[in-house]
Amino acid sequence: MKKQLLLMVVALFISLPIFAQADAILGIWLTEEGTSQIEITKASNGQFLGKIVWLNEPLDENGRPKLDKENPKDNLKTQRLIGLQILKGFSYDSGKKEWSGGTIYDPDNGKTYTAFMKLDGNNKLVLRGYVMGMRMLGRNSIWTRERAIRQ
Repeated sequence: MKKQLLLMVVALFISLPIFAQADAILGIWLTEEGTSQIEITKASNGQFLGKIVWLNEPLDENGRPKLDKENPKDNLKTQRLIGLQILKGFSYDSGKKEWSGGTIYDPDNGKTYTAFMKLDGNNKLVLRGYVMGMRMLGRNSIWTRERAIRQ
């Protein structure tokens, strides 16, 4: 019994730093272009996701909230961009120190890409979207951590 308790305590203390590293991505991020903020959160299943929480230009030319007009699914073209989930299904890989296995949706062109993310220090996030399962066939975007959602 004592041996099992000791093993459980040791396992807990070994796993705590991994959870802390995994959660380091949580928060508000300004995209490279500076036109939107994405909030990265953790779902109840432990996967990481991100949604648009701020747009530099939230209204279209008619003064209405911008919609996901480029979405390939007609029934989704009326979704508002603010609140739109663009990051899905990411898990932390402690060996590679990256979040992978997820996708990023680009509302500018309506396409979804396989992606992974890595921190560069505490305040820079390097996100790489790619196609055909080949990381070399993609592009990087560097996001900057922000303290709060802009108004």
